[in-house]
Amino acid sequence: MAYDRDLIGYADTPPHPHWPGGARIALNFVMNYEEGSEASIQDGEGFSEVALTESPTPDPEMRGRDLAAEGMFAYGSRVGFWRLMRLFAERSLPLTVFGCALALERNPRAAAAIAAAGHDVCCHGWRWVKHYTLDEATERAQIARAVASLRQSIGTRPLGWYCRYGPSVNTRRLLMEEGGFLYDSDAYDDELPYWVKPDGTPHLVIPYTLTNNDTKFVRAAIGTGDDFFGWLRDGFDMLYAEGATQPKMMSVGMHLRILGHPARAAGLQRFLDYVTAKPGVWITRREDIARHWIATHPAA
Repeated sequence: MAYDRDLIGYADTPPHPHWPGGARIALNFVMNYEEGSEASIQDGEGFSEVALTESPTPDPEMRGRDLAAEGMFAYGSRVGFWRLMRLFAERSLPLTVFGCALALERNPRAAAAIAAAGHDVCCHGWRWVKHYTLDEATERAQIARAVASLRQSIGTRPLGWYCRYGPSVNTRRLLMEEGGFLYDSDAYDDELPYWVKPDGTPHLVIPYTLTNNDTKFVRAAIGTGDDFFGWLRDGFDMLYAEGATQPKMMSVGMHLRILGHPARAAGLQRFLDYVTAKPGVWITRREDIARHWIATHPAA
């Protein structure tokens, strides 16, 4: 197999992004909306998803539906979603929703609230499934189904794409084949957008992160809202200082069933108040970062 990995990237000469208003950092908050699209008995998987819940290890004695796991997922859509939406609305801040299409179909009130708030939706798949396990025909069909579903539930088609954890070797090519995406975020390898040309045609990548992400709670890397605030603050401060000469972008990943709980949401609240008190911070949507990059750094 040809070695097609790029281990160099921008190296020591990254482009100046020229963020709007001369901002020192572009800050994007990502709300992962997955509840209702996860593996379930009802949807035919034969088991209940437990990933990224308070009890992420399957019980070997569990037979049939795991009602506890279902309840932890439902907390995200019933309660956590509205708490996070409130925190951003109170500060008039935008965010990006990584939305699983079926999950938003199953909660039209949440879909309507997202649309009314003007948040952009980056497609997180038709369902919260592992795309790297899908054959090409199935993946193509799921992409098409997700686009059609989000167009219906949100009112506009998604312009971005992000798989659960990792894409397949076919995903990017299939997104380009579909033709309506501005970018994908199936990468964790940079702090600036960049162009790729997998088939000779330019395609924009806006990298995401699992580092500034509330999954650290369920993986026991952090335990309190203050831990989360401190972690995000330190990352922000480093990028903000570097932004005096070389601005970058920072993504923050949020899950309704994790960060939506009060004690964890308190850490997010502190971080929102911290960054909004700083000058030169562009808090923005992923779609806006894509459009800015396309206009400012068009593909060669």
